[in-house]
Amino acid sequence: MSKYFPPKFDQSAFSCPNCNVLANQTWSHYILCYYDRSNVAFHLHQADPTLNYSIAQCTHCKDLSFWKREKLLFPNVSTVEEANPDLPDDIKADYNEAKDILNTSPRSSAALLRLALQKILAHIGEKGNNINDDIKNLVKRGLPAQFQQALDSIRVIGNNAVHPGQIDLNDNPEIARALFGLLNVICHYFITQPKKIAEIYGALPEKDLNNIAKRDGAPT
Repeated sequence: MSKYFPPKFDQSAFSCPNCNVLANQTWSHYILCYYDRSNVAFHLHQADPTLNYSIAQCTHCKDLSFWKREKLLFPNVSTVEEANPDLPDDIKADYNEAKDILNTSPRSSAALLRLALQKILAHIGEKGNNINDDIKNLVKRGLPAQFQQALDSIRVIGNNAVHPGQIDLNDNPEIARALFGLLNVICHYFITQPKKIAEIYGALPEKDLNNIAKRDGAPT
């Protein structure tokens, strides 16, 4: 997957929400304009930047994005990377649904990603009933610490999204956005890497596979 740089308020460059190309952005906080595109019209009259409306123009496609304070208003697109293509279809559907609602409800988005994580754990052979127990079992089996931290980050933040906690995702949408990258990392570790290794190993000559099996005492 190509590197994705999510749109961020007042940043000089990011992946444009209109054309998806990493490009420089020209910002204006003094606005007097009428903009009509794809049946979506904006009428912004602002001579005072303290009113918190801003516009960024992409230097690649010349299209505009509209912002209020630090929130992207238009286009109403997800600002996260695409799902790892090796995610099972039902989990990918949860990922994409979470992606679609991130801008409007970071809490719901994080809760869906927690559900996606639970399904991944079941997919790789854990019970899938209790995420905390599944992570504990993976740690016992030698799961590297950084992946344990990724799993627990999605678990804890997803729990806080549906239960009162110390993390307010509506005030910190960047936390919810970061979970998408973590889920893709988890998919790469548990699904993509084993798949690639199995494909390469399975292509070895049968004679060599038999010799390896004999070496390791496995039945041929």
